[in-house]
Amino acid sequence: MHRLQSIAARSLMAGALDPCPALAAPGPGRRTNRAGLRRYNASGAPAAAVAAARNGKAREKTLTMETLNPQVKAVEYAVRGPIVIKAGEIERVLQEGGKKPFTEVIKANIGDAHAMGQQPITFLRQVVALCTFPELLDSPSFPEDAKRRAQRILQGCGGQSLGSYSASQGVDCIRQDIAAYIEQRDQGVPSNWENIFLTTGASDGIVSTLRLLVSGEGHARTGVMIPIPQYPLYSAAITEMGAVQVNYYLDEDNCWALDVHELHRAYQAAKQHCQPRVLCIINPGNPTGQVQSKKCIEDVLHFAYEENLFVMADEVYQENVYAPDCEFHSFKKVLYEMGPEYFNSVELASFHSTSKGYTGECGFRGGFMEIINLDPEVKAQLVKLLSVRLCPPVAGQAAMDVIVNPPQPDEPSFTQFHKEKASVLGALADKAKLTEQILSAVPGIKCNPVQGAMYAFPQIFIPPRAVEEAKALGMQPDMLYCLRLLEETGICVVPGSGFGQREGTYHFRMTILPSPEKLKVLLEKVRDFHIKFLKDYSALEEPQCRVQA
Repeated sequence: MHRLQSIAARSLMAGALDPCPALAAPGPGRRTNRAGLRRYNASGAPAAAVAAARNGKAREKTLTMETLNPQVKAVEYAVRGPIVIKAGEIERVLQEGGKKPFTEVIKANIGDAHAMGQQPITFLRQVVALCTFPELLDSPSFPEDAKRRAQRILQGCGGQSLGSYSASQGVDCIRQDIAAYIEQRDQGVPSNWENIFLTTGASDGIVSTLRLLVSGEGHARTGVMIPIPQYPLYSAAITEMGAVQVNYYLDEDNCWALDVHELHRAYQAAKQHCQPRVLCIINPGNPTGQVQSKKCIEDVLHFAYEENLFVMADEVYQENVYAPDCEFHSFKKVLYEMGPEYFNSVELASFHSTSKGYTGECGFRGGFMEIINLDPEVKAQLVKLLSVRLCPPVAGQAAMDVIVNPPQPDEPSFTQFHKEKASVLGALADKAKLTEQILSAVPGIKCNPVQGAMYAFPQIFIPPRAVEEAKALGMQPDMLYCLRLLEETGICVVPGSGFGQREGTYHFRMTILPSPEKLKVLLEKVRDFHIKFLKDYSALEEPQCRVQA
């Protein structure tokens, strides 16, 4: 009897049991057993369904390209787009013994430091290891300063375990450490830890903030101002949410500087068809590698104040500044120095991450955002929104804590930590300079100085014949260029069209993360390929000037 009840319960969950089996009469061609259950074949499918399938009447899928959310179909993310998929196919051919004009694929498409050979920072891994396996706290192999940090983090976790959920905003003691870090970074500008939210990488915070801001229909729909070139996360999120993308162009002839006059132009043009409410800035720049000056940031914040815009400052590369005449200025610090009228009114969200800087811990998916001047009721809504995804990875939160609370000069791990950090950042500075020097010397390539971040975004001249060929193939000219570069050299870079660029100009983005030896080989291969590409299309000449807006 118990077994029959179990079968009936399972069938009911599948929608296969008649509501009242004792009263239901079998219809024509319908067979039931004595318990009133439909007859199934060995595969678990109703016999009628199997018969329909045999007659060519297979059940249609609910989710097809026709029924798929159109906003999802419209999303594009060039960093992991067609070029990267093709690179993966070529890698498999090589692994299976296939022949190519090269022996390996060099993936310079994404800022994944450890995949490019960068070694982890010892102290960060020690703390996370101690948090993950607390029995190691008794081991003499781990320094005391790492143990103290791990014990403090664990005390803030439920059950003193990294495996427990945290509060949706993050572990309180980590939020407090982040606030202390911000105050120190900004030379005393106050930071309230209750305005700190731990996130699953900076991307999670950016998307969550945009979700709060997107509303309205028609001309009242939210417009989001983003730099062009931009990191494709922004355009993808805007598309998915059905917001309006408002492009403002960085000044390539002035090392990708942000011109406030261009902000005014873009804002006024956008007001004709949407309501611009958000201004996004990436500093240091991705993919452009520029570091904005303090004066530029002041101009941007004044513009946001005057036009009542919510400012989103993507500052994940704040540790990655290489040019000797450049310095990172946080938007929050500059806003504070502009006075109370600005600091107490401009809504500002700033973002940071474990994935960049000198740690490159992309896989931990750690990050945080600080939001100031948020309406208290809206803040409660943000907490509600964040609670839907429960909490960010707690191991990523622990990694973030180490970044904002590193060893101090009087602690045992300081010397090794400082040496490793300086080595990573020093090597990146050298590679930034090497990249600019080699690319700028190639006929038909123009590369601005890589002042910061992890990328170069050189302009490439593509001859008219190649442009025509690309159009005939239904692709962007720089996509054709990057595909040929991949197929002939094994180098994987991302077409500039995936980030946005002025009409009539072409670029590609490449990371400077490979080892110095591999980077030099990569750059020399790009040089040789580009010269051959121009010769193939009979146009060995300098790139054209950028088309003005």
